[in-house]
Amino acid sequence: MKTKLVGITLASMMVLAACSNGTNSSSSAPGATSASTSAAAQKVTISYGIWDKNYQPAVESIIKKFNETHPNIEVKIELTPWEQYWPKLETAAVGNSLTDVFWMNGPNVNKYASNKLLKPLDDQIVKSKVDLSNFPKGLTDLYTIGGKSYGIPFELSTVGLWYNKDLFKAANIPFPDASWDWNKLRDAAKKLTDPAKGVWGIAAPMANQQGFYNTILQNNGFVISDDKKTSGYDKPEAIEGLKFWTDMIKEGVSPTAAQMTETQPEKLFESGKVAMIYDGSWIVGEFAKIDYTKDKADVTVLPKGKSDTSVIHGVANVINAETKHPNEAWEFLNFLSSKDAALLFAQSGAVIPAFNGTQDDWVKKVPNFNLRAFIDMIPKSKAYPVSKSTAKWLDVENEFFTQAWYGKMTVEEAGKQAAAKMNSILSKE
Repeated sequence: MKTKLVGITLASMMVLAACSNGTNSSSSAPGATSASTSAAAQKVTISYGIWDKNYQPAVESIIKKFNETHPNIEVKIELTPWEQYWPKLETAAVGNSLTDVFWMNGPNVNKYASNKLLKPLDDQIVKSKVDLSNFPKGLTDLYTIGGKSYGIPFELSTVGLWYNKDLFKAANIPFPDASWDWNKLRDAAKKLTDPAKGVWGIAAPMANQQGFYNTILQNNGFVISDDKKTSGYDKPEAIEGLKFWTDMIKEGVSPTAAQMTETQPEKLFESGKVAMIYDGSWIVGEFAKIDYTKDKADVTVLPKGKSDTSVIHGVANVINAETKHPNEAWEFLNFLSSKDAALLFAQSGAVIPAFNGTQDDWVKKVPNFNLRAFIDMIPKSKAYPVSKSTAKWLDVENEFFTQAWYGKMTVEEAGKQAAAKMNSILSKE
């Protein structure tokens, strides 16, 4: 799932957190799952904030399953579309009206956790014997801040190399597979480019999660240091990871930045104008519905660089630090993190469940695509880069790298200036 970041009024939230008294009106014991015991308990209603209507049927089936053992806990879904979700969450945070349980992504978790708006889950994880090794380490790391767990991931997204089978056949090029590296990709992109027909070998947009984050990591570079104090954008490894993309625009095997602004790379791929594209598992539903791509497209793992890795991201469930029903909220979040819930998500086909070993049903949901490629990317993946000030340095990326993609600044200069500005932001964290 793609990421989104919003600016939260930190001062307002810190005042709010300081003034909160943490009232706990719940009387049910953690981990209670007996239907007879629950039935005798007082009925409690908790709210669950989500942003994707495509997930709602699966969520409803999970709630139904949850209520088989927890009939006293009513869960009300609050669906807010993606673009409105974050402004609404910000307003709710300031107004002390966050839902009891809600979706959180990696770029935002530091900000909400550091302002004491999320409940640390470590005690509940220990008491309920939740095994976090059931989830990819890159994801659990993403939601661990200062040694504390603030969320448990329920879905994940990785990136693969999508390709047009007809264009490959016409150019007499074998389909890409796990043996491909950067050199093979570049060679194929050149052979697949046909200016007379208006076809490019690959799309090279200025995209981080599905683009240059992967090539920087594969070149043994970094976006942000492990201690969250230093940008890697001025390092040679990162520069080469960025140039991987801009060089393909210069060589004419990719549409220009202006052309990809006018028409999204996905739309160019869906119309047969681009032979290859890096894109995430979140695009599967769209490609499966398009008459052209559902028959002519397929996907494989990313080509290797100096190392064989990629970026992983996933959405986690979190608990409002000031929920009036912390025990019931945990019971629900705990169930959302279970294998049973993961299997229901997988069967819906809407999402790759984060629980290790439950992804097969998702893979089988669209049999004409090699969706196993997205699962094969998981073991060597690394967490989506974040810090407390992610929103600010994402703006820095956009400011300088857009100029590099448009050819108004060299990649070296863009990386140098982006790193300097990003380092200044990080120093204030």
